[in-house]
Amino acid sequence: MLAAMNTFIIDSAEFNAETGEAKFNYRLGEHRFTERLELGVGFDLARAQSNSFAHLLDLAAAILGVSYYKLKAPKTIDLTTLNLSEADQILLRDIYENGLGEFYTRNKLKRFGQIDYQFAPAITPTNDLDWPQQSLVLIGGGKDSLVSVDLLTRANIPFTPFAVNPKGPIISSTDQIEQSPLFVRRHLSPTLFELNDQPGFYNGHVPSTAINSVVASLVAALYGYNEIILSNERSASEGNVEFDGREVNHQHSKSLDFEQLMETSFKAASGGQLGYFSLLRPFSEVRIGQLFARTQKFDQHFSSCNENFKQNQDGPKRWCTNCPKCHFVSLILAPFMEPQRLTDIVGKNVLNDATKLGAFRELSGLTGHKPWECVGEILEAAAALWHLAHQDHWQDAAIVKTLKPELDAFYGVPALESAWDELLRDANQHNVPEKYQLNEIARAS
Repeated sequence: MLAAMNTFIIDSAEFNAETGEAKFNYRLGEHRFTERLELGVGFDLARAQSNSFAHLLDLAAAILGVSYYKLKAPKTIDLTTLNLSEADQILLRDIYENGLGEFYTRNKLKRFGQIDYQFAPAITPTNDLDWPQQSLVLIGGGKDSLVSVDLLTRANIPFTPFAVNPKGPIISSTDQIEQSPLFVRRHLSPTLFELNDQPGFYNGHVPSTAINSVVASLVAALYGYNEIILSNERSASEGNVEFDGREVNHQHSKSLDFEQLMETSFKAASGGQLGYFSLLRPFSEVRIGQLFARTQKFDQHFSSCNENFKQNQDGPKRWCTNCPKCHFVSLILAPFMEPQRLTDIVGKNVLNDATKLGAFRELSGLTGHKPWECVGEILEAAAALWHLAHQDHWQDAAIVKTLKPELDAFYGVPALESAWDELLRDANQHNVPEKYQLNEIARAS
């Protein structure tokens, strides 16, 4: 039994074209897991019977498996039942190591370069699908994807909103979008939750963007889409800490490096036709905050607070006001909003709450390390906070007033001024196709 627990086995996936349900099966010792995806109905059955869909289904089985693998994080993963390309294999090594980097760090597990991946011989994918010129835009319920929606809408570019397990802010946000959405329901194995509560099993962060992206690829194959558009900003590539000889990034599956690996895998699976990129990659979080503030359409519908999206529980009423996400989003929206509008959105002016000083010192790099959350760069937070000290309606807020002299002393005024100016300039390092480089629309007021 001990030997069996040292190997995580990913079995073949199943798909019922009549019901639209996919099943993914995993083994870890005596434990069996079956995860289900409800992909809907109404697609051409021939698409479900294609080699391209079957290939992406195998890739999905491998990626979704991270949720079960981490229960024991064994050093051997058996993927021999799956037909995967060389690009898939490279992608999966990245997901099971760097994508789980935070999980390893926080559980003090050394796995980088130590996992034995048992793959079947790599295949050369055969594409037998057409990929119509249509785009899926992943909607997360937060500000970023809604900025993408706004940019595409202003440019009169059609798209379909897409989400996995929509709830709370995702539903309320998509209700404000004129395009009809596509939703997928993901049902994790109940055994996973049972074991999470037992001693001897690990728990922790998984690369959810990788998971949602591969689910989106299944929808693209079934319903006929040729692009998957995300809304990850350039700061997502910045890591949190060093562990086991590598930089560990909470947002690894939102990083540019990961995006390029997944794009390569999708291109291989589709004969080069399925695109995958982040529309907001040229932008800083501050720039995205500036773009979001241009419209009030989503003010009372979005939320970036992760308490809304935890599995097997209902979240708060949009914002908890106590987590790094609530603090950071308040910080990068504040330069472009008056206090009352921001308070109406979040439910509280956290920048005027002296009990949050420790949290903002951490966000801005004055203490500790970058929080284990999807927040922007350390210097970005510092520059935004420093900039607020020069705005009449924010300079007397408790956090701003207290931390300005600390920021001056720690970074120096020239560095903070330069950082703020740089945050409002768009970067050139991205994978955005030329037709989607919406610079003029982004610059318009």
